[in-house]
Amino acid sequence: MVAPLRVGIAGLGTVGAEVVRLIEQQGKVLTARCGRGVKVVSVTARSKTKKRGVDLRGIGWAKDPMAIATDPEVDCFVELMGGVGDPALSAIEAALSSGKSVVTANKALIAKHGLKLAALAEKHGGALNYEAAVAGAIPVVKTLREGLAGTGIDRVYGILNGTCNYILSRMEQEGLSFEECLKDAQRLGYAEANPSFDVDGHDTAQKLAILASLAFGTKVAQSAVYVEGITSIAAADLRAAAELGYRVKLLGVAVRTATGIEQRVHPTMVPLKSSIAQVMGVTNAVTIDGAGISPITLVGPGAGGAATASAVLADIADVARGVRALPFGRPVGKLTVTAKAPMERHEGGYYIRLMARDLAGTAARIATRLAEQKISLESIVQRHPDGMIDGNGAAKKSAPVPVILITYATSEDAMRRALQAVQSDKVISGRPQVIRIEKN
Repeated sequence: MVAPLRVGIAGLGTVGAEVVRLIEQQGKVLTARCGRGVKVVSVTARSKTKKRGVDLRGIGWAKDPMAIATDPEVDCFVELMGGVGDPALSAIEAALSSGKSVVTANKALIAKHGLKLAALAEKHGGALNYEAAVAGAIPVVKTLREGLAGTGIDRVYGILNGTCNYILSRMEQEGLSFEECLKDAQRLGYAEANPSFDVDGHDTAQKLAILASLAFGTKVAQSAVYVEGITSIAAADLRAAAELGYRVKLLGVAVRTATGIEQRVHPTMVPLKSSIAQVMGVTNAVTIDGAGISPITLVGPGAGGAATASAVLADIADVARGVRALPFGRPVGKLTVTAKAPMERHEGGYYIRLMARDLAGTAARIATRLAEQKISLESIVQRHPDGMIDGNGAAKKSAPVPVILITYATSEDAMRRALQAVQSDKVISGRPQVIRIEKN
């Protein structure tokens, strides 16, 4: 009979405690599926006395993560502490250097140090599994790395941050402001006290950099990702999107272009009929476009103890089975360097919302500036919101009027030059609102 896989877990927060519980609960199923048992033999956390709702009797308590990482009685080191540096980094390095396999949910660490850790795994023969680091319970890492190993990937994009998707969903459905929805997300525990990492797009950028490496064989480089957050999105933009047949999502997009791999995170209008547009609340989704196949969309919970623990346990099960996939689908030495693609080269459609001043020739001036950059318009909408209409039903003089433009595909550079010229003409009030459109 094959001896059970001996697991050591560093970090007993919501996810770590749930992993311990699942291994105990799913013991017989794991043995049947893996051909051997899985046993937690050692754990560590900041507090030994904290109530966690799991039975730790019979499991050794290590003094620190390094003690588990170097313990010869541990086969698989599971890192669930978080943090981009030590103690997580040193412990993982020690575990891999000793030939152990490692499972982690630490996206920040994989995004920054994943290449170095992957090289250690290759050198010493252990696995480095990190399914839970991207999109929670959605098996997108395994899909890209193994399931689609024989498929050329053209584009991978998705909703990778549940906090932002929750805020945008509430804003659209209830007509609330960004600030109102953010406060509610914080109250419910979906957003941190300092939410900037999520709402400014950096969490999504880390995950996208990992997906781009898996999809295109590039070295993980968060610095190569163009990033915009959702703080500028207004309820008016969401209403306009719905009227025009779109919905606004914060997307991470990595796409193969003639000039290289374009990686970008920004608010995006997607067609209402698309699969990704149907994903609401804290749910995540990833769509993969590959050569010779229809787009594949994976949808599921992107965060939370149960969802993340499920992905961690799947990675542990692979170790128990003896699966040793290359961490990024290719040897580290075969991964290519990708530079940050200038957004000016991006081509696509755009939503533009302008506050046009009530001056003679304003519309003509805007149209002229767009035409100078060879930008064609798919639609133009002018509306008079409440408070801008006088008692006779006419627009109040001097009140700026919202004008919404939808362009056909054009370059980012052309769009920026046109809007800069419009601002210089002083025919609009404030800064234009610009949202890129991602077609299916």
